[in-house]
Amino acid sequence: MADSRALPPGRIVHKGRGATFDPHNRFAPSVSVEEPDGWWQEHAPLSLATEVREEPSKSALSWNGSPDLSFDRSLNPYRGCEHGCIYCFARPSHAYWDMSPGLDFETRLIARTGMLDHLREELAKPGYVCRPINLSGNTDCYQPIEAKYRTTRRLLAFLLECRHPVTLVTKGSLVLRDLGLLKQMAEHRLVRVLVSLTSLDSDLKRTLEPRAASPKARLKVIRELSAAGVPVGVLISPVIPGLTDHEIERLIEAARGAGARTASWMLLRLPREVAPLFEEWLVAHYPERADKVMSLIRQCRGGKTNEAAFGKRFRGEGVFVDMIEQRFKRASRQWGMQPRAEQGLNTRDFKPPRAQGDLFD
Repeated sequence: MADSRALPPGRIVHKGRGATFDPHNRFAPSVSVEEPDGWWQEHAPLSLATEVREEPSKSALSWNGSPDLSFDRSLNPYRGCEHGCIYCFARPSHAYWDMSPGLDFETRLIARTGMLDHLREELAKPGYVCRPINLSGNTDCYQPIEAKYRTTRRLLAFLLECRHPVTLVTKGSLVLRDLGLLKQMAEHRLVRVLVSLTSLDSDLKRTLEPRAASPKARLKVIRELSAAGVPVGVLISPVIPGLTDHEIERLIEAARGAGARTASWMLLRLPREVAPLFEEWLVAHYPERADKVMSLIRQCRGGKTNEAAFGKRFRGEGVFVDMIEQRFKRASRQWGMQPRAEQGLNTRDFKPPRAQGDLFD
């Protein structure tokens, strides 16, 4: 099959990065294309440094009305994500900041400042109704730059002070830095953590999710959170047909053994620029499987690489998806996993903060 496929001329695999190129920013008024002209050109470096710029926040909470999501509000401390997961559905959002969803997304990051002040103001509004906040709905709040900026930790500490519930999804081991804080929140039924687990294959993880925590480290996160009394579940996401779907049973078994109590799954999504990025990643790392994987993806997406409709975008449809669902349910029953639950978090003890201006009243 695809052994003869190769990366386009001039493309290289950058060490520690997921994307192999920068797709055109769809909002940019012009397009530039590199063409070999016979003149000597300096080779692009194999490794790319991470750049971070700070951006003052205009607000804290992001709101959504999606019927597919279990939360209607989220906090997103960072734009872009150094984890570099090639499949990340958030990549297209980087175009809004005049950057590419490709290498820019994982190397040119934005740290939002002033979020705590805005959150205090927003929670203090008279009409605010307390429901769980998701940290974070777009990019991982425990990506490596959190070690320096500590925005996630400050937000969690403030939410604990206000007795405001939060749900958290991560594939970063840095979450264990805040174990004591999360334990306190759990004692008041204010937190649930989902650990995203894609594969137990460390070699696959190194290229699929180059700077995220290893499978072993994520299982340790589940184990230590569970031992501390923090409710923790596993999110098997994304399930990639022809590449990771064969691991569903082993992933559930491993997560249950580490202490996870709930499990859910999502099918691979390839919105906008993610589709060509993912397909080129396949060609670079798994050329012998590329055609098969893309064919299965299209079978699950009505002949397309992506389906954005509510009710279909996270699960897909068709025979292959039905088989995944049956296997997932059977394995969940076997290992005593419960469905993902957002109910039960404590909203009754919420204490609205005083608006910052009130300090001088």
